[in-house]
Amino acid sequence: MLHFDRDRFLRIQSHALCIAEQARPLMRRLLADGVERLFFMGTGGVQLLTLPAIEIAQRLSTFPVSAQFPAQVVLDPPAGLDSRALVVLPSLSGTTRESVELLAVLKARGVRSFSLTGHQDTPLGRGAEYNFSNFAEDDTSCESFYLQTLIIVLALLAERGEFDGFDAVLRELGQLPQALVEAKQAFEPDAARLAAEIRDERYHIFTGAGSVWPQAHYYGMCILEEMQWIRTRPVHAADFFHGTLELIEPGVSVFVFKGEDRLRPLCERVENFVRRYTERVHVLDSAAAALPGISPQLRELLSPIVLATQLERLSAHLAVLRKHPLTTRRYYKRVEY
Repeated sequence: MLHFDRDRFLRIQSHALCIAEQARPLMRRLLADGVERLFFMGTGGVQLLTLPAIEIAQRLSTFPVSAQFPAQVVLDPPAGLDSRALVVLPSLSGTTRESVELLAVLKARGVRSFSLTGHQDTPLGRGAEYNFSNFAEDDTSCESFYLQTLIIVLALLAERGEFDGFDAVLRELGQLPQALVEAKQAFEPDAARLAAEIRDERYHIFTGAGSVWPQAHYYGMCILEEMQWIRTRPVHAADFFHGTLELIEPGVSVFVFKGEDRLRPLCERVENFVRRYTERVHVLDSAAAALPGISPQLRELLSPIVLATQLERLSAHLAVLRKHPLTTRRYYKRVEY
């Protein structure tokens, strides 16, 4: 596979699963100590990677779990951001400016914090009350953060008696890193073909619903816009018919992401519509991945991870064909803003 280190990928995703050793005892202790709310506060794209786990919590539990933007919280903290709250701070670098500023606010308010970083010896790694570090880079971080936040939420629900089979899920997840490698291998020809097809496109509409909507948003904003300087329009499939449909005409590129949860029909509705009016419809469906050893019940939770691992292959081919490395930036971490 193009620019892919199998052993490195397996090592990173396998270690992401090790957060379970910390997450469940921590949730048990914090609940006993009176924690009543859980916030995920990530800056930029990493916040999007927390949304599928938050959606699971909101579907299965009455325990308040929500997302907030660090830069916004620094200026206008939400109600309940106090000693009875736990804030999860994901940051691959561990140095994200907005998140570091937020950590100071949390400390001043007596809020407990749990950082998820790529390096422990960083401001967020050292400064948070709790930390889990898993080295990753941009091409492996999506799956890692999806897995970490999923396990945190499932641990919380298990401790509250709202999710059975936590240990069984972990056993299945142990097979996932290898299954993702096989999914990458199977998708490689499609990734090469799709990259060649869209290499000169300057605008795409991305849509999805349920657990795969955050991945649609993430890929448009953080990969194509930030790393390839291609304009995109991410729109939730539920909103597609309330504005964006009027942009569909021959030649418009539309990506439809389809997951395996109960909101899949929203994606299929968009797919059926756009195929009538444009020939450039690209469907990525997590259900097409084999994932041996993973049960249908767990697959429903893993759709964004599957799409993320396939899309990394598309990114690798696009970067080569467009002669635009994924590390190239004009402004991000290069100028003051």
